[in-house]
Amino acid sequence: MQNIDQQELDKFEKMAASWWDPEGDFKPIHQLNPKRLDYILSHSNGLVGKTVLDVGCGGGILSESMAKQGAIVTGIDMSVEPLQVARNHATEQGLEIDYQQITIEEFLQKQTALSAEKFDVITCMEMLEHVPEPSSIIASCKALLKPDGVLFFSTINRTFKAWALVIIGAEYVLKMLPKGTHDYEKFIKPAELLAWCDDVELQCQNLTGYHYNPLTGRFWLNQDVSANYMGVFSHLK
Repeated sequence: MQNIDQQELDKFEKMAASWWDPEGDFKPIHQLNPKRLDYILSHSNGLVGKTVLDVGCGGGILSESMAKQGAIVTGIDMSVEPLQVARNHATEQGLEIDYQQITIEEFLQKQTALSAEKFDVITCMEMLEHVPEPSSIIASCKALLKPDGVLFFSTINRTFKAWALVIIGAEYVLKMLPKGTHDYEKFIKPAELLAWCDDVELQCQNLTGYHYNPLTGRFWLNQDVSANYMGVFSHLK
């Protein structure tokens, strides 16, 4: 069985047309992206000439920003319309990004069969809380990572604060996201993420929270991981 949730895919298919509208459904991602790009750059020593795999790339906001930093980017996703939006937008920007409709598990099988090179950097942002088996995603990412590579995950903590901010606040009160974008039961506690990474011998280099002020439209990072958070991982030394 493929590690996908069709209802989750359908949500993003419906929003695909507005992916690159900075005032549309993905406005929070456009506002967040510079912060998460800076985080990736600071923990990867830059991206120039590096091979990058963006897992769950959607319409390509992060993929494009990494390609503009000189990375050789492959983006994978299972949503049809967002991928087409990503391809069209990359072409308009004069960027060469290899977008593929495939799961990470199938991509791993394909790369293994081809004896293909592994990746310097792998990103999997805002995806783990949308799949049935997050641990399978983590294991496949680890298998595709070079021995000295770095792997980035971001997700949402399963706390009352996260429920209040991400679902009630962002979806229902501020209407920053369409209602039903997130399912609280699929949120992931940091201890769960760290345990899944431990299972496949990934070690955490850093874990940080990211936060949003709706009055200023500003995101910032700190050590509070009680709601949204992201981390960087590497092979266990």
